[in-house]
Amino acid sequence: MLIRPIADADIPAAAALLRHAAEEFILHESTPQDAAAFLVDQGEAALRSRIASGYVYHVALVDGELAGFVGVRERSHVYSLYVDKRYQRRGIGRALWETARAAALDGASDHPGVFTVNASNYAVPSYLALGFERTAPMQVAIVRYNPMRFVPA
Repeated sequence: MLIRPIADADIPAAAALLRHAAEEFILHESTPQDAAAFLVDQGEAALRSRIASGYVYHVALVDGELAGFVGVRERSHVYSLYVDKRYQRRGIGRALWETARAAALDGASDHPGVFTVNASNYAVPSYLALGFERTAPMQVAIVRYNPMRFVPA
């Protein structure tokens, strides 16, 4: 497995991975209208816009294929963390999280090490395993999500 910063050529595959994962694991809990809005807001153009505005993304490649990606906003909020279903339960999500966390903390002596995420119901067990904790009950917006926080020990 290779983890590296996202490249422009990775964006179509990352957007496709997100779409497939969202359709399978997240959007069944949303109305059709909300699901459509979510997919537009998470498509290629939106991903490019987020990168241009300073979100930091890394990808995981397995045998040259994009297996997952992570994106962090403002060095403290995990905005996206997706692993292709075929590659789940192999440590790729953890490796992406650790890479993103290290990148956010790199050279930032003032960073308290606290991170937040709005986890889908499907992803809550994974985030708990990474050391995040719930900070509020499940919320309902375009998608259902669970506010969570990571505080270093």
